[in-house]
Formats: sequence, C-alpha cells, structure tokens
Amino acid sequence: MFFLLIMMSGTVQALAHPLRLSLCEIEYAGNKQLLTINLKLFLTDVNEALVFDPYSKELAFCQPNESSKANELLLDYLDQFFYVKANMQVVDLRIKSKKLSGEGENTALWVYFEIKQTTPLKTLEVKNAVFTDLFFDQNNIVYVHVNGESKSMMLNKKTPVHQLKF
Repeated sequence: MFFLLIMMSGTVQALAHPLRLSLCEIEYAGNKQLLTINLKLFLTDVNEALVFDPYSKELAFCQPNESSKANELLLDYLDQFFYVKANMQVVDLRIKSKKLSGEGENTALWVYFEIKQTTPLKTLEVKNAVFTDLFFDQNNIVYVHVNGESKSMMLNKKTPVHQLKF
C-alpha cells in the first residue's frame, strides 16, 4: 500500500490508496506434459467484479456455504479478461482447486488450474486484464516457468496480452 499526501486547510493528511495487483504463475513441465496456472486474486476485487460489492459474503468462496454458482461466475468473468494460449490454442480453464489465504482486506483467493499439454510448448500467449474493467491502475504480474527457464511480465489495461516463444 502506498500513501498520498494531501494539503487540506494548511495541514497534511495521508490517504491510503490500495495497490491494485493480481499475481499469476504459469508452469510447464515437459517431462510431465503438464501446464499449471495459479491465480492469486484479492477477494474484495473478486467480489466487486462478480457481485458489485467488495465485502459481499454472497459467494462465500472456499467456505462450507460456498454458493453453487461461485465457480461459474468466476469462470465467466475470467473468460472475458484472462486466457492462456499454448501453441496458439486457448487452453480450457477448469478449476482444479481453490483456497483462501490472508485476512481482512488482504484475503486472497488462489485459483489453481491444471491442463494436460501433450505437445512440446513452443509459444505461450497470456492475456491478463483481470479487474482492469474496474480499476484504471490495475497491474497483473505474470511469472512463467517453462522447463527451468523463467520469465516475468506486467500486464495492465494498456498492455493486456504478451506472447513468449521457446
């Protein structure tokens, strides 16, 4: 979190401004023929995007009373703002598992995907524009690990897509 100092009536006031980030980690292990994707999304942002209330308990991700429509709403949203193309083919995102970490404003929803990738990975294209529809300053960090080689990228509203070649 960073602070913005504002001069009001001769006094300086500090206003907290949330840092708008998501994290995505993509790993390909050729020997296992497996592509894994881990998305870390702040729960308040997820709720804002899906039910328009950052503090909503309606979907109750990873709770015993999780809504039956929680995964469907999340995947519908991701379909609009997130994709991964392996060798120019969009991978089918199906949630393998989810978990919550952190607490309060810092609660994160981790979403894990696992895709069988039987052909060697030659190109990987990533679109990560999650929450750029809500926040002008949203940044999405993507780490890619392919057969021991690592790369990183920062995607946002202006640059939502990046392609890597191996």
